[in-house]
Amino acid sequence: MNGTEQKIFLVDDHPMLRGGLRHLIHAETAYRVCGEASNASEAIELIPALRPNLVVMDITLPDRSGLELLKDLQAFCPEIPVLVYSMHDEMLYAERVLRAGGRGYLPKGTDSDQFLKAVEEVLTGSVYLSKRVSRHIVSRMAMGGRPTTSLGPAILTDRELEIFQLLGQGLNTTQIGEKLHISPRTVDAHRGNIRTKLSLPDAAAVIREAVLWVELGRGGLEAPELG
Repeated sequence: MNGTEQKIFLVDDHPMLRGGLRHLIHAETAYRVCGEASNASEAIELIPALRPNLVVMDITLPDRSGLELLKDLQAFCPEIPVLVYSMHDEMLYAERVLRAGGRGYLPKGTDSDQFLKAVEEVLTGSVYLSKRVSRHIVSRMAMGGRPTTSLGPAILTDRELEIFQLLGQGLNTTQIGEKLHISPRTVDAHRGNIRTKLSLPDAAAVIREAVLWVELGRGGLEAPELG
């Protein structure tokens, strides 16, 4: 291996997807995969030790939120850039990723050329976002950064959005508390904030809205095009 190779670390809980990305990356002589993790715990243990030039990660992980992992990586090794590659709506998550310290957001389903372009841009110190997201952020900044109720879940905090998603996946208050390591009372407080921000009449409406949001989000996914 020559000294110019850029080391890339992959974080995703789907082995087949990691395999596809590994194949794509190894087809480029300038890059190699130096390590992989299927969850946040493995990632936070391996990445500081391996010191990759880039981390490519999903934000949906089995043990912790990828956004929380991203914040931890910024604390432990802020010099390592992170490119998020995820199935979630970029209009909802891209700016959150940047606020957490990420250097780019790429939706799964993007073709291989665009994936490699994003990798190259982040490795050279740039921030990678689609033109659609960039226009949205610039437009919002021009309006003074004011959120509007028409944005729906986009106005929720990272923690509220995480709870909203788990509600949509069918988890109850106790289960959410156990998964996020917070008390049921704290979960209920967040649920109340969600109801207020989304202008919903009651707790049942919050659950209905969350389930619909999760179902619509999953229904719009496309398989990754890595070939």
